[in-house]
Amino acid sequence: MEQRLPKYQKIDMTTWSRREHFNYYRNTVKCGYSLTSRVDVTQTVAYSRKKEKRFYACFIYAAAKAVNDLDSMKMMITPDEGAGIWEISHPNFTVFHKDDKTFSDLWTEYKTDFDDFYEEFERVITVYGDKHGIKGRPEQPANFFCISCVPWLDFTAHSTYSTEGMALFPIITFGKYTENNGHFTLPVTVSISHAAADGYHTSLFFQKLQDNLDAYDLNQ
Repeated sequence: MEQRLPKYQKIDMTTWSRREHFNYYRNTVKCGYSLTSRVDVTQTVAYSRKKEKRFYACFIYAAAKAVNDLDSMKMMITPDEGAGIWEISHPNFTVFHKDDKTFSDLWTEYKTDFDDFYEEFERVITVYGDKHGIKGRPEQPANFFCISCVPWLDFTAHSTYSTEGMALFPIITFGKYTENNGHFTLPVTVSISHAAADGYHTSLFFQKLQDNLDAYDLNQ
């Protein structure tokens, strides 16, 4: 029995302004790119400390919200090899196992409300966080994006990208946050297929991500 895909919107290739770019980078020059930028997480750090929330979850929520606000970050290939946009994209994140120094992929549902998202994130960590192997939680949905952290390193660039299969979802990697004169910043890398997004679209992602990181309210 054919697996039913999550909800998506098929793009009309006859009217889509990026149709030539999509076809060129999917079929002729099959490439992706990575952009690294520093973001300010001062407000997010303060919120996570005051509310005793995991910074990791707070950052993932901010990134997931930005992804779900941008069609270019939710691109997919339809069954007829056309272009489509997922209705929702869920974060697929990594957890590190201290005992054997390996990691596992987990996924959690994206929820628009932070408290709902955080509750589900904690449930996933509790149930699957100790599961070893590359896929710690089974039944990963088709509509996902990847996000992970390198908490040991404040890096200046990062690249991990393969055009094999031409997956269109973004791969987001962020590093260790550091303090300078009371401000906390960290590096974030977005790797994505050029068929899905140009530099303009990835720049929009960074702008929305920063807005979301600044939006954590200490008074709530």
